This record gives sequence, C-alpha cells and structure tokens, in this order.
Amino acid sequence: MSIIDRIKKRLPIVGAGAPSPAAPAPAARSVHTGYAPADEEEPAGPRGDKPVREFIDEFIKGNKVVLFMKGTPDSPMCGFSANATAILRGYGAPIASINVLADPEIRQGIKDYSNWPTIPQVYINGEFIGGSDILMQMHQAGELKEMIQS
Repeated sequence: MSIIDRIKKRLPIVGAGAPSPAAPAPAARSVHTGYAPADEEEPAGPRGDKPVREFIDEFIKGNKVVLFMKGTPDSPMCGFSANATAILRGYGAPIASINVLADPEIRQGIKDYSNWPTIPQVYINGEFIGGSDILMQMHQAGELKEMIQS
C-alpha cells in the first residue's frame, strides 16, 4: 500500500468519504462549553443581555471578594490567576469569580472599569485592589487579612 493510499484510508476527507465539491459545506457550530448538551442551544452567559459595565458594577457591589480571572478558581488558565486564587482561598472567604476568557466584552470591560490593563483583577468590599503582584504584597504585609475579615 502506498503512502497516499494509507493517508486516504486514515483521512476519509481526502479519500472516498470526501464530500463532493457541489455539496454544501456543513453549518458552522460554536464551540461547545459544556453548559448544554451538544444538540441544544447554549444558554446566554451570566450577564445575559445586560450592558457590560452595569453587569460588572452589580457583580462587584454584590460580592465581598471578587476575582476577574482567566479560567475558574478550580481550573485557572494562567499562573497569575492561579496565584491570586491560592492567596484568596487561604483566607477561607467565598470568592465570586468571572472567567474573562468566556466573554471578550467582560475581558475588555473590566479593564476599562478599573483603568487597569491586566487580568487578574481583585475587588474586596467593592474596592479595586489590583492584580496578583499587589495581592501578594498585601498578603505578605498582613493588610489583606484585615480587608477580607472586615
């Protein structure tokens, strides 16, 4: 068997199973995030149709400790987000988090809201604290404990 025949056998798109050029291409489908079965429509994100700034403002004011991060506390997608999660979890306070990778408008919106260019961003009692490095400095100085426990 030649190399071309082996490729055709393994990749049906190249071989006999390939769609004819006249056949319409299958409809594009959004990436499945696990919120709904693959054959159902996925629900709207946590903000729904609410304007980004309004959603961010309500989320920050409605939660004591807020973390805008890449990924989730159980599955951070960057080292800075993992570091911020670990520091905050050390205090035992519930963390309200938003995965900015799931909504590009929130990702940009939180940067505009705080006038801070990077993620993660931490808010405690409605006040912007900063990112991972500032959080670490406050933790080491003992200032973070006072804020979370107040």
